[in-house]
Amino acid sequence: MPAINIYCFVVFILLSITVQIKSQICEKTSQYGECSTNSACGCFHMTGANNDTGVCGFLWPTCSRLLRCNSSDNSCLQPNTICVHHPQCDDFPVCYPVTMIDHKMCPPLKNKINLKWKQNAITVAGGNGEGQQLNQLFYALGIFIDKNKNIFIAEYMNHRIVEWKYNAKEGQIIAGGNGQGNQLDQLYYPKDVIVDQKNHSVIIADEGNRRVIQWLNQKQQILIDNISCHSLTMDKNGFLYVSDVAKNEVRRWKMGEYNEGIVVAGGNGQGDQLNWPTFMFVDENQSIYVSERHNNRVTKWRKDAKEGIVVAGGNGYGENLDQLSHPQGVVVDDLDQIYVADSENDRVMRWCEGKKEGEIVVGGNGIGGESNQLSSPAGEKKREYFYVNEQQWIEMEQNYSHLFDKIACLNDLFDSIFLQLKSLVKDVQIKPMWVNQCWFSPRECF
Repeated sequence: MPAINIYCFVVFILLSITVQIKSQICEKTSQYGECSTNSACGCFHMTGANNDTGVCGFLWPTCSRLLRCNSSDNSCLQPNTICVHHPQCDDFPVCYPVTMIDHKMCPPLKNKINLKWKQNAITVAGGNGEGQQLNQLFYALGIFIDKNKNIFIAEYMNHRIVEWKYNAKEGQIIAGGNGQGNQLDQLYYPKDVIVDQKNHSVIIADEGNRRVIQWLNQKQQILIDNISCHSLTMDKNGFLYVSDVAKNEVRRWKMGEYNEGIVVAGGNGQGDQLNWPTFMFVDENQSIYVSERHNNRVTKWRKDAKEGIVVAGGNGYGENLDQLSHPQGVVVDDLDQIYVADSENDRVMRWCEGKKEGEIVVGGNGIGGESNQLSSPAGEKKREYFYVNEQQWIEMEQNYSHLFDKIACLNDLFDSIFLQLKSLVKDVQIKPMWVNQCWFSPRECF
């Protein structure tokens, strides 16, 4: 009889919660099982309930913020929380915020529709063949989008940074463009670019010159020297992060204080720690997501962590849904869904932390220049254009598809680079895969 009373009491609590905050009960559903059109939501079993009953909520809250339930009666002292099982965070029941089980965040499955990104991209920069004209791109790598949807592109082979205004037909040179070289007004194989939107300066990973350089109103300042810089990003507090492919690490600097910096990911040599870190993303909690080209995975390094966890790929080089092939750009939305530019599979993948497989978002139709194809996509670093619920997904499909699909017009140059190399080295048998392993930089190959 007591067990029946407890179960009835739990069901009453569940019903009260679902009515008050417009959430849903999930019945006969496994722990973390599918319960919503949002793949980032799952079923959390309630303490004392049977028949695999619980509430449908967001799967990836910050574990350190979840307090344990009262051990005597599984109650929660914190307001607006409920007691649920969340073994990925704690072996004991924890108090989970009810704001994360709302219908807006976790729409019920009965409303499920085929929510997909538009599969036919539009070109927003370049698309006029390789070259040096302002309406052309030549081996575009890192890109950055500001709040006005202007696109900043690091043109590796043109040794310049160009800005394409929203809906513009051509770009304008804002850094470099004076031939390759090591003078302050020159760039040498720039790989990435970000914009410090506080002072509107442009910060560049000038890989060929082994430096990170800042351009502000056509004035230049070397911020960091003697570094094999590949990618840059900046967090909400204004700290600058740089990936170093030679030392296999990511370091963080406080703007204006460019000493040795602090290692925040890797730094333990090549191998399982980090292996050729390319692009990265920093979330609101200063967790760092790093694409590892040679480990074919994305790892997440929580703030102050000594080692990372694999959140995408990590199952060797390949094209299966649990694999990545030389991943490049990575970005994480507000639901901690991880989007990865799967470079050599010519697709963009979406992964949820803890899931064994990802799903194809765009591309995956073979290498090519058609509107539904990609060719070695790299990536971008802005977060604002990912949406968290059904209505926002629809809005994205209608109005914002170009912001991610722009990748279709970038990095379409592997074939031409291979042909150029083959013509230069006529007496050597060059295999495409060998070139593909090191096509990012002549300095890396030779």
